[in-house]
Amino acid sequence: MSPAATLLADALPSAGSSALCVNSHASFVPSALPAAVSAALWRGDQLGSAVARVYPSGFEALDAVLPGGGWPGHSLTEILTAHSGSLEWRLLGSLLRDVCAAGRSVVLLGPPRQPHVPGLRLVGLSDKQLVWIQAETPAERLWSAEQLIKANACGALIAWLPQVRAEQIRRLQVLAAGCEAPVLVCRPASAAQESSAAPLRLLARTGLDWELLVDVFKRKGPPLDATLRLPSVPAGLQSILTPRLRLPSALRPRDLPRDPARVLVIDREAEHALVRTPVIASAERHRTVPH
Repeated sequence: MSPAATLLADALPSAGSSALCVNSHASFVPSALPAAVSAALWRGDQLGSAVARVYPSGFEALDAVLPGGGWPGHSLTEILTAHSGSLEWRLLGSLLRDVCAAGRSVVLLGPPRQPHVPGLRLVGLSDKQLVWIQAETPAERLWSAEQLIKANACGALIAWLPQVRAEQIRRLQVLAAGCEAPVLVCRPASAAQESSAAPLRLLARTGLDWELLVDVFKRKGPPLDATLRLPSVPAGLQSILTPRLRLPSALRPRDLPRDPARVLVIDREAEHALVRTPVIASAERHRTVPH
């Protein structure tokens, strides 16, 4: 029996005592319990507190809704994206930069694309502290992830496991409880419909104005219905974007007349937001004006 359970057993009346009313919610007052027991209790309608070290995400809005105020250590975190291999760097860049600054290594397990070292340098990551492990099959990735978590040998582990099963996630979560570093598992967005033992799960996608749209749909606390909008301009574009191009949504003309002769062209390629100014062609321009 744990110390907290022992204190709780000593604080509550025995089973034969009439003082214990199991049907009365008002009779159970957490503040009446010993301090050690109250600290060990958590209500489902409250945001969980940190049970171990947390790592700031670099986004104040995100830290405000994460239990403990950051990415948790001694735990498993799932990041779900529709386009794996690109959004993770923008969401985790600040964490990885802090890990490298502390002299720890960042391990990348099975990324879908080869890491672009010059781009990572722009984010502030050191290529000398990045370890890239190529593991092709799901079995190789899972085995490598388990060994790295057991060894607790890195400052952060990012593992891309698109085909992991629920029981395997549970095993990784059990192992992660003994690992000080944050363990982040990247999965496709479709996995949001599947059950998972990960205590923290996020769904991330891009917005029009260089922001990340993040839904925290599982955490130790009450449900979070609002979508977070996190400003995240790619590091390589921060110095060349004009104020106008920092808000591509402002380039969209509003309340255009419903004229079939008007054509609006807005090109967007991939997630790198190549947005042209509106090109409007009107039949009136080609109409001959009588003298």
